[in-house]
Amino acid sequence: QLQLVESGGGLVQPGGSLRLSCAASGFALNSYAIGWFRQAPGKEREVVSCISSGGGRTNYADSVKGRFTIPRDNAENTVYLQMNSMKPEDTGIYYCVASPLCSDQVPGGYLEGWGQGKLVTVSS
Repeated sequence: QLQLVESGGGLVQPGGSLRLSCAASGFALNSYAIGWFRQAPGKEREVVSCISSGGGRTNYADSVKGRFTIPRDNAENTVYLQMNSMKPEDTGIYYCVASPLCSDQVPGGYLEGWGQGKLVTVSS
């Protein structure tokens, strides 16, 4: 299992923004597809976004498309989840994940590692 360390999260009002970071140590983050999952209370885990290892492709769930982006800083060996125009439905625990391909980030798919999870709460 690859080690991924998340930072960020917290409380934000609807319409606000937050940024999560996912940093890798001991391996090149851009050798893997890096994605973000989230799990809201009482709901199933959802694939939020993914960036391919080469950075040429990004994927977003329909629920976040146009609001979230997944930038990568190779110099810092870090992938971010920039969350804008946030809604209460975005509340949940967010996990970054590493896999060979973004297409692996599905139920039952092969994942190389997980971040520890960060709580994001969107509330007035």
